[in-house]
Amino acid sequence: MKNIAVIGAGTMGNGIAHVFAQNNFKVNLVDISEASLEKSIATITKNLDRLITKDKITKDVKINTLANITTYTSIPNGVKNTDLVVEAATEKTDLKLKIFKELDEACQENTILATNTSSISITKIAAVTNRPDKVIGMHFMNPVPIMKLVEIIRGYNTSDNTTKTIMDISLQLGKTPTEVNDYPGFVANRILMPMLNEAIEALYNGVAGVSEIDTVMKLGMAHPMGPLQLADFIGLDVCLSILNVLYDGFKNPKYAPCPLLVNMVMAGKLGVKSREGFYDYSESKKAEKIAKQFA
Repeated sequence: MKNIAVIGAGTMGNGIAHVFAQNNFKVNLVDISEASLEKSIATITKNLDRLITKDKITKDVKINTLANITTYTSIPNGVKNTDLVVEAATEKTDLKLKIFKELDEACQENTILATNTSSISITKIAAVTNRPDKVIGMHFMNPVPIMKLVEIIRGYNTSDNTTKTIMDISLQLGKTPTEVNDYPGFVANRILMPMLNEAIEALYNGVAGVSEIDTVMKLGMAHPMGPLQLADFIGLDVCLSILNVLYDGFKNPKYAPCPLLVNMVMAGKLGVKSREGFYDYSESKKAEKIAKQFA
C-alpha cells in the first residue's frame, strides 16, 4: 500500500501529505483551489527546510519528499489507482458526506477511505458509501509532522482487516496509533473541548483574566500552553464546531458552547488564523510567525 491520496490542502492536509511523502509513500494532494495547493507545497518545503536546519533530515530526504507529492484539483483524477484516501477537508458534516459519496464512486473497489475528522461519526460518513467496511477514522494531531498520536476510529461496520491495515500504516509513519470507539468527539476532543470551553466560561464569568487562566493551567497543571492560547491555535471556529457536534450527539448541556465563544466566532475573532482571538497576534513578530504557520 504505497499510493495515497490526501483530500484538502489546508493545515492538516499538507501535514498529512508531508508525513506520508517523507516516509516514501506516493502522495496525490487534492484540493479544488490551485492557490491552496501552491501554498501547501510552500509550507511543506519550509517545514522540510526547518528539519534540515535542526539536522533531523538531509537535503536528499527533502528532495525525495517533494518528489513524492503530486497535486490535483479534481478528486476523480487525484484518487485514481490509490490504495488509501485520507480526507482532511473542513470539519463540516455535509461537506464530508458529499466528498465521501464522490470518493466511493471514483475510487477502486478495494481502496480504503479514511477521514481525519476530529468529532464527526465515522458510521454516519460510512453510510453514504457502498464500502462501510473500508471506511475508518484516522485523526492526526496538529502539527502533524511533530505530534505522535493518531486516533484510529472504527465505524459500526469497519472491518478488522481495515483497522489492522491503518494501524500498521500509522506505525510506518512513526506514529502511535490508538484505537477508540465511534462516539462524538472520540477521546481527544471529548476530553479536550469541555476543558477549553470551561476555561472560556471562567473568563466569561469574570473568574480571572486571559493570562491568569492560562498561567494557572501552565504552572499549576504543567500544560505546555494555556487552554485559551490553545483554543486560539486550534481555531475558535473549529472549537465551536466540535462542541456543537458533542452537544448534538449527547444532548448534554455540559457540552453547550459558551456564549462568549459563539460571539467571538460570529465577530470573526478566530484566533491565530485571523490574527486575533483571546490574544492579539497582529503586532508581535513572533506571533506573526506563529500565525503564518497555523494559517
